[in-house]
Amino acid sequence: MQRIIGLTGNIACGKSTVVNWLRELGAHTIDADAVTHALQQPGQPVYDEIVATFGAAILSAPAGPIDRRRLGAVVFADPAALRRLEQIVHPAVRHQITAWLAGLASTRPSAVAVIDAVKLLEGGWRERCTAVWLVVCDPQQQFERLVGRRGLTPEEARARLAAQPPEGPRRAVADVVIENSGTLEATHAQVVAAFRAFVTTYPADPGPVT
Repeated sequence: MQRIIGLTGNIACGKSTVVNWLRELGAHTIDADAVTHALQQPGQPVYDEIVATFGAAILSAPAGPIDRRRLGAVVFADPAALRRLEQIVHPAVRHQITAWLAGLASTRPSAVAVIDAVKLLEGGWRERCTAVWLVVCDPQQQFERLVGRRGLTPEEARARLAAQPPEGPRRAVADVVIENSGTLEATHAQVVAAFRAFVTTYPADPGPVT
């Protein structure tokens, strides 16, 4: 059985920091947002469909890359537009992640795989994951990170936060909740303890006896 941690949590909750620590602990990780970004580059079918749907105004230059901030301004202000974007992007992202998992299972069958995705549950990954981890933090901290670190305006930050999935249903299905409202040291301790418990509960398959 391939060991898969599905890591989720809303924007600016600190998933990237948790992913870095998991990588240091030996896990192999894939970032759904990075996959999405690659699929949205010129020449990709996803790029063509997004431009056909939302128009050239979302481009940084004629026939150039998608300006993610412009696209975000459109979809995070309109739930129907966001759903349409997800209908375009999610199947392609799922295909790429599925291929990555298959490759990892073939070359490193004992490895722990981590899927880092905001829309992990909405994307239908729960059934593939051995365990779901949820990273949470104080909403005010999310807002301050979006404005202070990512350079969004307060209005853009509020729109993005409003478009995030609700936390309650995620907590209900999460096997592990990482609380990231305190110090980095406290969060790191939670991650290390949870990972050690995971590999103890789900030891690597020893493989066939020869």
